[in-house]
Amino acid sequence: MGRLQTFDSTTVVQSARDVFWDLGYEGASLADLETATGLNRSSLYHAFGSKRGLFDAAVTDYRRTVIRPRLSTLEAPDAGRDALLSYFDSLREAIAALPIDSPRRGCLLVNCATGLATHDEPAREVVEGYRTELAAALGNALAGAGSHADRTEERVRTLASLSMSAMLLSRVNAAESAALLSTAADQVRAWFPL
Repeated sequence: MGRLQTFDSTTVVQSARDVFWDLGYEGASLADLETATGLNRSSLYHAFGSKRGLFDAAVTDYRRTVIRPRLSTLEAPDAGRDALLSYFDSLREAIAALPIDSPRRGCLLVNCATGLATHDEPAREVVEGYRTELAAALGNALAGAGSHADRTEERVRTLASLSMSAMLLSRVNAAESAALLSTAADQVRAWFPL
């Protein structure tokens, strides 16, 4: 008969998520994960099957609790110029509010793209799924702002690139990351003046 789970899996997954966010998949040791979650190795393996299983659960939680709420403004049926500006302003404010030693700097998925996803197809699919989801949300808001269809794809690429670059840079240069996000907002204002 299997052991009963005696811990809150959401808390464990979110604690592990912060370790992966800070150290990356490859940099996070089992000892780091044990310390963060308060569970021993056998409990982690019993609950999640492997370090990768725990990582996959952390990524799922991250998309559900961090990415999707942030993108919801851009995905709303009435999203437009203001939603785009709000998105970039909220990212910039979030980066500025984090202490330099915060494990939550940048984006877990963008950070993953520079490590695990370079040689792991499932991780690559997750990162590409995020990029696709971001692009669709930006496209929705651009269309709502009145972007001409022939310019929307180019504008999506510009804004997605600025957003993802800012998330990557926020780990090493928060000021430049904020500047990129300001540039994105300025670009939106230039495309859609009041």
